[in-house]
Amino acid sequence: MSSIINYITKSRVWRSFFRHGWPDNPLDRSLVMTTNVFFHLHPVKVNLKSLKATYSLGLGILTVAAFVSLALTGTFLMFYYVPSVERAFPDIVKLQNNVPFGQLLRNMHRWGAHMMVLTSVLHMVRVFYTGAYKPPREFNWVVGVVLLILTLGASFTGYLLPWDQLAYWAITVGTSIASYEPMMGAAIAKILLGGPEVGQESLTRFYGLHIMVIPALLALLIGLHMWRVRKDGGLAANDLDQPPADDGQS
Repeated sequence: MSSIINYITKSRVWRSFFRHGWPDNPLDRSLVMTTNVFFHLHPVKVNLKSLKATYSLGLGILTVAAFVSLALTGTFLMFYYVPSVERAFPDIVKLQNNVPFGQLLRNMHRWGAHMMVLTSVLHMVRVFYTGAYKPPREFNWVVGVVLLILTLGASFTGYLLPWDQLAYWAITVGTSIASYEPMMGAAIAKILLGGPEVGQESLTRFYGLHIMVIPALLALLIGLHMWRVRKDGGLAANDLDQPPADDGQS
């Protein structure tokens, strides 16, 4: 058995996945830790306060979990939905009434969207309350604000896809508000609508934003956001372990 393990761990295939041997010696055991990407999501040293559930309430992780859930349920919903003004609403009705577990699938996606908006807002409130937006975390705070805006955009574009009366008038009101932007309002409204009025082009554009553009930006910025948490030394509670900076005054 040991000879088989030896052969596997010394093979080129193993080396292409793992840049170390079998962890049966101090060097390889340390390499297991230092080359693991998941361990790099956390700083080397953390404050005990940051590990308490009452400090962060796990709101960031809950938001990411909601995003993953939305990506999975949304992928399944795409099998039954056609972004057409003639078929969109009948497809939703068919999904709820004729597809096994269709109602459950749609409700998971809808309530997951509500949960992501709620947890992201509460996460921003928690970060502000604990002062985690202060130096050196200003950049990550800006990334978080952009993520919140994208989350609201994803929720709004998804709200329009059933193409019922609520969706139609939501697009009408939303694009009308955008048109009042003083510099490029008319252009923004035209880009969103795809034409002079609400129609097929509008549904196609909001569908593209909902399933491709916004999720891609969310995934990219969530990765950047988590990486910056690691590079900034973990949660803000970790700063309590650091000595105060010298302000140059004696």
